[in-house]
Amino acid sequence: MGRRTQHSILNSLINLISRQLILITFIGTGLLIIFINLQSSYGFTTIPKYVYSNLTISLPTSSRPKPHPLPPTLAQWQDRTNSGDYFSQVTTTQVGYLVWSQFPVRVYVEPPRAVNEKQAQAWVNGVLQGVQEWNTYLPLTIVEQPEIADIKIVRKAPPLQISPGNNIPRARSAQTTYELYTSNKVLSHHFTILLSPSQTGDYLIAATRHEFGHALGIWGHSPLQTDVLYFSQVHNPPPISARDVNTLKRVYEQPTSLGWSLVDNSKQ
Repeated sequence: MGRRTQHSILNSLINLISRQLILITFIGTGLLIIFINLQSSYGFTTIPKYVYSNLTISLPTSSRPKPHPLPPTLAQWQDRTNSGDYFSQVTTTQVGYLVWSQFPVRVYVEPPRAVNEKQAQAWVNGVLQGVQEWNTYLPLTIVEQPEIADIKIVRKAPPLQISPGNNIPRARSAQTTYELYTSNKVLSHHFTILLSPSQTGDYLIAATRHEFGHALGIWGHSPLQTDVLYFSQVHNPPPISARDVNTLKRVYEQPTSLGWSLVDNSKQ
């Protein structure tokens, strides 16, 4: 699912309108970006692409957000420690919560090209370790073709961040973004994770673990350092906590328009 040209994006929007999505108050014909800021030392997590600034979406009744059945791995999860969660910190979006409904989620790890073979393999192995730790809670599979991936991970420095009220650009160690698209009249999404080449060893694994949590649907940060989704890097990165999994489970119990048809079948 590579980057689309502006012409194909406009065609996609026309198709969305024909499926009874109503687009209100958009600006011109140029692509603009809607941002939700998840401020952290990992990165400035954003929601870009395929949407217009000042965009409101009204879905047909049959396509309004509703929950999917819990995947068995999460349905079976029980926290016997009563650790709680940080679901209140998770942000919903125009289309509801960012849950996956088709499993396994397909993950592509792009092999680095600007380093030697040994360094490239070490990087891939670190990323895969951070990814596979989530496989206990949601079914994942590693794929070799980027065009079929739901989540793509790339060794690339994220764009510099300029914080509100501060004109000095700041480097980021990672960034997670998603794109919305339609496939067979179903609203879908896919993610891209950028990991800075400066991340190595345990910090690479921790950054992958953190950003992948966003890509699985935890679109927010924890206030506790003992959680993977804590908003900042820590000296001794923690493993996935019960609170992380409790939050993930609550996210997957929430309504979403993702994974549902955009066609209003009630009028057919």
